[in-house]
Amino acid sequence: MTRGQIWLVSGVPGAGKSTIARALCARYPKAIHIPVDALRELVISGHASPIEWSEETTRQFALARRSAAHMAADYSDEDFVAVIDDVVREEDLDQFAPYLAGRPLTKVVLIPSLDVVLARNRVRRNKPFDTGVLEPVARRLYRSLLESCRGDSGWIAFDTTDLDVEESVTGLQHRVAQA
Repeated sequence: MTRGQIWLVSGVPGAGKSTIARALCARYPKAIHIPVDALRELVISGHASPIEWSEETTRQFALARRSAAHMAADYSDEDFVAVIDDVVREEDLDQFAPYLAGRPLTKVVLIPSLDVVLARNRVRRNKPFDTGVLEPVARRLYRSLLESCRGDSGWIAFDTTDLDVEESVTGLQHRVAQA
């Protein structure tokens, strides 16, 4: 059975995960973009905000990640490329791994400079809240992702600071082909 590649694209808010994921999908004849945030936002009643973190937020992220992994596995089994985007660290992979077993997984962390991330978040209009609240979150997560998503754990760290979307996707595909 031919299985489609599964990409897990991580990065802090404003790193370009969704933009890169959509552009990456456009490069394949059959591909699906699975944003974990979109799955979390399907919760209508009882939605737990990631801005005010709680045990319920942790639970809802785990549910969304399992759902994303199930979707990716189903589509991969039908020879689609699946691109999951989420703010995910190596220690969060246990929420995905059981459902992705035996399928080709490429783990990428986007790491544009922190200054670029902060600037992007200041001008974002694709969130239903004031994106100013993302600055302390991005600052905290930036170091955490750099420390957690290392090459010795199979992550590809990719700096998009000076690249546009197409250059980023081309460069990323080239790095993966070399690995």
